[in-house]
Amino acid sequence: MEEAKERSKMIRIFNRRAALRSIMSAGFVAVAGRGLTQNIAEPDIVRRNISSFSVDNWQDHFDNLKNGAILCDTVSRALQFWSEDERIYKLYPTSVPMSEELTRRGYTRVVYKDPAPDWRPTPSMLERDPTLPEYVAPGPENPLGIRALRLSWQYYRIHGTQDTRKIGRKSSSGCIGLYNQHIVELFELAAVGTQVKII
Repeated sequence: MEEAKERSKMIRIFNRRAALRSIMSAGFVAVAGRGLTQNIAEPDIVRRNISSFSVDNWQDHFDNLKNGAILCDTVSRALQFWSEDERIYKLYPTSVPMSEELTRRGYTRVVYKDPAPDWRPTPSMLERDPTLPEYVAPGPENPLGIRALRLSWQYYRIHGTQDTRKIGRKSSSGCIGLYNQHIVELFELAAVGTQVKII
């Protein structure tokens, strides 16, 4: 009897994780309320965070939705987007800064939408790793992927990535990274002036 209960519990956990993975790979979820959370205890060694996203209310972070709003959660490693008219809501898995010293939190905004980003390492990146190339043109080798939203903070962006292993991990030098297909979608939804909060 106990064995059957345990097996049933494990199947429910597996099905819940599979459903969440399916939702995240689709890149969005439309929900009413704050019900999408995963509270299954995970060992500390887990480096990806696919199954513990939570859905926030925009009112907890922004005064209004003028120009839309983006919330980047560095703990759950997720980005949420709300359109100005509240008709569109998106939830995407992200990469986040690899250390606390590289993490900037607070309010900023989208100041430029770059349809074909090129990349230059920041001075602090070059200090940490002098072997980095000085410049990478747009294309398949570019660490910013195929689209980027430049923020009002110098050097900070929400961008795509060619290296899909980074998503769900602490792996960036300060930026928020998305799968390329997700940044393409967010790029179309966000506008210059979209509010951004990083927590």
